[in-house]
Amino acid sequence: SLAWLLNIRGQDVPHNPLVLSYGIIYAEDGRVDWFVDPVKITPKVKTHLGNSVAIKTPHSLEEVLQSLTGIVQIDYQRSPQWFIDQLSKAILRDGKDPCILPKAIKTADEQNAMRGAHLRDGVAVTKFLYWLDKVAPAGQLTEIDVDRKLNEFRRAQSGYRAESFDTIAGWAGHGAIIHYRATPESNAKIIPPGLLLLDSGAQYQDGTTDITRTVSIGEPSAEMKDRFTRVLKGHIGIACAIFPAGTAGVQIDTLARKPLWDAGLDFAHGTGHGVGCYLCVHEEAASISPRGHDPIKAGMILSNEPGFYKEDEFGIRIENLILCQEIGVTSSDGRAMLDFETLTLAPIDRKLVELKLLTDDERDWLNGYHERVYDTLAKFLEPDERDWLKAVTIPLK
Repeated sequence: SLAWLLNIRGQDVPHNPLVLSYGIIYAEDGRVDWFVDPVKITPKVKTHLGNSVAIKTPHSLEEVLQSLTGIVQIDYQRSPQWFIDQLSKAILRDGKDPCILPKAIKTADEQNAMRGAHLRDGVAVTKFLYWLDKVAPAGQLTEIDVDRKLNEFRRAQSGYRAESFDTIAGWAGHGAIIHYRATPESNAKIIPPGLLLLDSGAQYQDGTTDITRTVSIGEPSAEMKDRFTRVLKGHIGIACAIFPAGTAGVQIDTLARKPLWDAGLDFAHGTGHGVGCYLCVHEEAASISPRGHDPIKAGMILSNEPGFYKEDEFGIRIENLILCQEIGVTSSDGRAMLDFETLTLAPIDRKLVELKLLTDDERDWLNGYHERVYDTLAKFLEPDERDWLKAVTIPLK
């Protein structure tokens, strides 16, 4: 919240460009006392902050809190008891962190910045997928090899700062472990046939990315194709959703699950979480999940990531980031109608699609998405990479 409020970034937390610090906002004039190690603050940051932000040492926080009187709002759910104990002279009012909602609703500049970050990330991921397609069938790669190579392609992109979380590269049964992380002890060799689930993301100076692709290495089974296509149908259901303002994430979540429910299947995680703009890859405010009771608002960026997991055998997840936006029409009761723009750009494995399970509209969405992926990324690829992308984005008929 302080990183967003002050428009600053730091390096104190792995994967998240944050500065460990505290802040007090004064309601009467908007001043901020920022309690942070002054060694971290460069002259450029001081100039940026101007006179409305007073930089104070962390050691002075206790004294300042103890001196506050009158009404003080504090977020009981997100604040340690220590802060409440220090505010003994104040009249405490429990209130949600006031930065959470406006931080989640991206400005036009933030939206454009995120589009730029996703363009470069799409180039990196596509170059990686081309490399994987050429190298993986030989059966010599490991999960850690995949992790390192993907990060190598991302580091080559301008504005790259770090991974936005530890990459999940899960081969075969490891892909069914939702939050798997390969270690030297667990590092599986990728010997076809099977599915590789790759969930990864990056922090760029202008945005944060989070993408999952499930890749068939070797010939997939009929069961794999059925499950993948049902997950894809749910993904498309979210991507194509049109809904009135005030609709909660829990209502939209059912669109992702219905194709799986139709076959008696489900997945044990939310369909979508908020994502920051060069901030945290998991951001509060709204979610697409059974617990998502807050409304999805225009300007919010969320993930769209339904999945399916068969224990000890394979995992499937398809994830793009989506931007909620108004479409310029209103509902019968006067509410603005909203939809989603897909920001992520990378091919989806057509080898895993069971075409007979897709409706004409779903097939058209996938073909249209792949056309946009090719048209947007091709100019940034080498000739052999471009030819490969053209081949893997040929329209399904």
